[in-house]
Amino acid sequence: MSVTTRLAELGIVIPAVAKPVASYVPATTTGNLVFTAGQLPFVDGSLPATGKVGAEVSPEDAKGFARIAVLNALAAAQTAIGSVDRITRIVKLVVFVASAPDFSGQPAVANGASDTLVEIFGDTGLHARSAVGVAVLPLDAPVELELIVEFA
Repeated sequence: MSVTTRLAELGIVIPAVAKPVASYVPATTTGNLVFTAGQLPFVDGSLPATGKVGAEVSPEDAKGFARIAVLNALAAAQTAIGSVDRITRIVKLVVFVASAPDFSGQPAVANGASDTLVEIFGDTGLHARSAVGVAVLPLDAPVELELIVEFA
């Protein structure tokens, strides 16, 4: 089954690629890999929330924002290679979580992105991952992530 068909079955829409907020491209390729730039959880060009997870943003909301951000990363990958159907493997996911000083639930937040990738790609979506707590992210976003995918 194609990724496009699976997305339709799940009712998931890959959004338009998010416009970069500085001097970079959304994704670049080398060999058979796509590296995305950091993707924020933009919805229609704006962030649904700002602030630190564990303070202004709940962990559950942040998990949802990680899901949005990974769909934005897939949009960036799709722009670089023409179609998500060309993705043969999700290689690595790096999730940055803007965290209150006492928040240590970064892995659970990152699961919002990881679970989405497995939901869409099945075993092909299983990946290596880092979940990192940081003091602040661009535009005071609660979550940012990078994705590396293999394509044919």
